[in-house]
Parts: sequence; C-alpha cells; structure tokens
Amino acid sequence: MRNVFVLMAALFFAGHVSAQSAPDAWPNRPISLVVTVAPGTVADIVARTIAPKLSERLKQPVVVENKVGASGVIGADAVAKSAPNGYTLMLMVNSLTMVPSLYKSMPYDTVADFAPVSRIATSGFSFVVNLSAMPVRDLNEFLVMVRANPGKFAYASPGKGTAHHLAMELIKQRLNLDLLHVPHKDMGSALGSVMGGHVAMMFAPTGSVLPQTKTGALRILAVTGSKRSPIAPNVPTYTELGHKFLDDVDGYWGIMAPAKTPQAILSRLHGELVGIMALPDVKEKLVTQDVIAVSSTPEEFGNQVKSDLQRWAKLISDAKITTD
Repeated sequence: MRNVFVLMAALFFAGHVSAQSAPDAWPNRPISLVVTVAPGTVADIVARTIAPKLSERLKQPVVVENKVGASGVIGADAVAKSAPNGYTLMLMVNSLTMVPSLYKSMPYDTVADFAPVSRIATSGFSFVVNLSAMPVRDLNEFLVMVRANPGKFAYASPGKGTAHHLAMELIKQRLNLDLLHVPHKDMGSALGSVMGGHVAMMFAPTGSVLPQTKTGALRILAVTGSKRSPIAPNVPTYTELGHKFLDDVDGYWGIMAPAKTPQAILSRLHGELVGIMALPDVKEKLVTQDVIAVSSTPEEFGNQVKSDLQRWAKLISDAKITTD
C-alpha cells in the first residue's frame, strides 16, 4: 500500500511540474517591454503600437518601460541581466550592434546574452539640411558646398554610436567629406539644434522632419534604403543619386529576450509577433512614421545582428570613431 501512495505522490508531483513548465503556464502576470530610447521617438512609437496587440493575444498587460542612457547600453544591460522567464523583453534598436565597437568593455555580450525573437520593423533615414545654415537645393550642391568649405559645417546626431551618427560617418568616409560631429543626448535635442539652425544637417526619421520641410525651414536631400519613403515619395534615394552604399543603412527594430529563455516561450512570442506585424491597422499606423512592419525567423534576426556587429566594427575602426 505504501508503494501505491509513493507512486501516486510521484505522479502528482510530475504532473504538477509539467503543468507549471507547460507553455500555457506563461504568462500569468504583466510583461515588461523595455525600450532603450526616450519616449516619443520612432522606436518608442513602434513599441507602443505592438504592446497592446501583444497584451490582447497573451491575455496579460504588456507595459512599455523606457530605460535610456549610454546609447541604449543601460536598458540593454537591464534586460540581459533579467530572469529568463519571458516577463522581460526588449525592443531592440539596431544601435545595439554599433555601440560594442565604441567601448573598451561592455556589461553584456550582444550575441550570447540575448535571445532574438523576430525583427518587427524597418525604416530608412532622411538626410535633412537647415536651409538658413546650408542653402542648397540638392545633394550635388551640398557636396560642392562642403568640399569648398572643409571643416566649416557640422552635423547633429542623437548620440555617439547611433545609426544616425554612423550613417553620416559612412558618407564622410566614402565621399571624402570634412564635417564636424555634434552629438546630443537624444533625438529631440538633435532635431532641435538642426531646426534652430545651430547645426546644419543630420540623418533623421522622415516623419519627424516632414512637417518642417513643408514650411521651407528644412529640406530632405535624399533618403537611405533601396526604396523611396512612402511619406516622402518625391525625395530620391541615395542609390538613385549614385551612392548605392547607403542601401542597407537604416533603422530597424526587433524583439529580444534574455538568453536562456525557454524555447516554448520564445516560440509563442514569435508566432504572436508575426501575426501582429501582419495586421492592417498596425501596418497603417507605422507607415505614417515611415516605418514598414516586417517579421523574420529568430535565426534570420540573429544572423543579421552578427553580420551588423562586424560591419559597424569595421566602419568604426576605419573612421577612428571613439566615445571621447
């Protein structure tokens, strides 16, 4: 009889553990979606667009938390060190692949400490100039003016190691331009400097600068990426203007979890995200920000991160970019 009780207890315990570890047991409490940049930025808008949709599908609140600083390092480190239980996720900004080459040491390993779930959105950048500081009509006039005045003009960025910064450094390197870099603490302050004419130019999200182009204060000379912006269709791409090397310079975002998050949770998240990014209302909302909803397999996303780490490391080394 005692053996029967032992067997029954063992079966109960095994069933209890199985139930607790089953995918259906997750989630049973709110989920934090960490955004490593400031509220109101395009990345933040992307996060706040998908969070309620993910909440509906998972039947639990998905709370967006902005943890900013050090070009995203502070927020990413918080996620890397979180428990791998599916309750802390990160909206990955592609500056994650850039900053490791700028610092002598990092508090996390960009590949080993994160589990990629899916790439979710992408957007090109607009190259914009303040017409009072740089009265040019097109990219050719810009190049003539800069080359005639080496070191005279400056460009703004939302911080060292951001995609906006490195895109400009790539142009400087490939087109042999002498421009000064004026880093800012965030996108808002960088845009403010350009709009005020304190700095002549920058790469910026198209949706952020389009209203000022309509007033005549700013002018978009070109956009990165292989296609024209859906909200600025009259602006040529760099490729159309003969500079194909900016085809794959863009902003992109994805969802990551801490490494060692259970595969069942990652698979569930991936499936839900693929469904969310295919929703017409999500696509329509994002396109107003010049953002295209996409999805990928975890492997594709992970491979892109690895490839970009190498690509930006070479640029940063060649251009001798530092955090000093």
